[in-house]
Amino acid sequence: MIKSIKKSIIIVMAVVLLFVLASCAIAENNPKPKSTPVQTTDDTEYPLTITDTQGNKFKVEKEPEKIITIGPNLTETVYALGKGDKLIGRTDYDDYPNQVSEVESIGDLMTPNVEKVIDLDADIVLVSGTVMPDYINQMRQNSVPVFVIDDQSSFEGVYDTILMIGNILNANSKASEIVEDMKGKVADVTNKVNDLEKPTVYYVVGYGEYGDYTATGDTFISFLLEMAGGDNIAKNEQGWSYSKEALIEKDPELIICSDRWDTKQGFMSTPGYEDLTAVKEGKVFELDENIITRQGPRLADGLLELAKILHPEAFN
Repeated sequence: MIKSIKKSIIIVMAVVLLFVLASCAIAENNPKPKSTPVQTTDDTEYPLTITDTQGNKFKVEKEPEKIITIGPNLTETVYALGKGDKLIGRTDYDDYPNQVSEVESIGDLMTPNVEKVIDLDADIVLVSGTVMPDYINQMRQNSVPVFVIDDQSSFEGVYDTILMIGNILNANSKASEIVEDMKGKVADVTNKVNDLEKPTVYYVVGYGEYGDYTATGDTFISFLLEMAGGDNIAKNEQGWSYSKEALIEKDPELIICSDRWDTKQGFMSTPGYEDLTAVKEGKVFELDENIITRQGPRLADGLLELAKILHPEAFN
C-alpha cells in the first residue's frame, strides 16, 4: 500500500514538474515579439507605456501599489527588487522567499482562480507565459491589468526581464544591481569551465515504469548544463521524453536530479538503473531544481551549483 502511494506521488509530481518545465523550453524556433527596451535610470517616469513579451501594449499610470504575480520566478523577482510588501497575490507554487507564504494564494500556476484575481483588484498582474491562454483572456475580459512575461532562451533575456519588471515597479537601480551581480557570477563560471573537458551528464526529470524524462537539447536546463561545462547526453533530442535504452547505452559519467520527492534514492533503487556507471560510482547528485527552472535572480546561482557538480576541482 505504501509503495503504491509513493508511486502515485512520484507520478503526480513528475506531471506537475513537466508542465512547469514546459515554459523553460528554449523558444528559438518560436520567437516572441520583442518587449519594450528597458530603462536603467533611478526613477521611472509615469505614465509608462510598455510592451510585454507577447507584443501587448500596457500603460502603467503610476507606481503599482498592489501587485499579483502568477509565476514563482516573477514572485522571486518582485521580492528581490524590494517590492514584496506590495504583493497581494501569488500562486500555490510560490515558496521563496519564506515570507511569501503570508501572501494570499490565487490558486494554481496554469489555471489560477480568475475570480479571486478580480476581487483582489491589483494595479498590475505579472503573468508567466505558463498560464493557460484561456485564463489570461478571462482576466483581460474582466479588465484585469495583465502583463505577460514569457520565459527566455538566454541569460540576456532573463536580464531584460528583471530590468523590465524593475522599470514597471520603479526599482530600476535595484534591478541593475541584481543583473550586474548575476553577470558577475555567470562570467566567473564560464571563465573557470570553458577550457575544461566536459563530463557527460544526464538530468533526471522523470523515471521508472511510466517513462523516462529529461532535459533535452531544446530546454533551458540543457542550455545551463552545457554552459556549466557539461556534455548533456540528450542534447540532440527534443521535448522531455527519453528512452531508458538510450540512457543505458550512453551511460553518463554524472547524473543530476531534484532534491525533492526522494528522487535520488528512488532513481538509484529502481530496477534498470543500478548498472549505470554514475549510480555504481556514487555520482548521482541532488540539486534544488527551482534555481535552474525559475528564470529569476537565483538563476545564476543555479548555474554556479551545476558547475560545482560538473567541475568541483575548479571551485575549491
